[in-house]
Amino acid sequence: MRQFVPIGILAVSSVFAVGARPAVIESVPSTMSFFITSVGLGDGASLGGLAGADKHCSALADAADVRGKTWRAYLSIAAAGGQPAVNARDRIGAGPWYNAKGVLIAANLEQLHSEAALTGKTGSLNEKGEQVNGRGDTPNTHDILTGSNADGTLAVDTVSTTCSNWTSNAATGSAFVGHHDRQGGGVRPTSWNSAHPSRGCGQANLAATGGNGLFYCFAR
Repeated sequence: MRQFVPIGILAVSSVFAVGARPAVIESVPSTMSFFITSVGLGDGASLGGLAGADKHCSALADAADVRGKTWRAYLSIAAAGGQPAVNARDRIGAGPWYNAKGVLIAANLEQLHSEAALTGKTGSLNEKGEQVNGRGDTPNTHDILTGSNADGTLAVDTVSTTCSNWTSNAATGSAFVGHHDRQGGGVRPTSWNSAHPSRGCGQANLAATGGNGLFYCFAR
């Protein structure tokens, strides 16, 4: 005997089946090995030193579901407390590095610290694959903390260039910053890692010159 199923039940079943389909979500590729932090630590240039900055890089990468890598903040520090100075370029391995869209940023340290680096606003994305505000955006947050010269070594000046090795949020002091969009003002306005010093180390000080306490993260 042929059995008939009421149309209403078929309709409900069809809707349930369609609704049960998982949404297609674009994920960050596992090749990501370079990003700008989508958020800072909210305390100016006080990052908890290199260890605190590295931990923040790892936490953001984990949140983006990119795991199993050793992340290092691209930050230099001065010699202090019997410990030697550290150059940002010596912390990040040998490359290559890819952004959150899987695009090659630099094959090696030489390219990374040259005009051939594929940095800039479209290449220097955060860990979510989003562009970071640059010059002309509101607010402008293109100042990225580095404490470094253009070649990735510690920047040296008559004042601090690392906000007391990334432990200060004072209105005084200074940190060298780069322009991720490679435009603006300063000593080297088109440098992604060494454009100019900040006007203080506090959150408000960094924001006043176009920053938000963001920094670069690289996987070794």
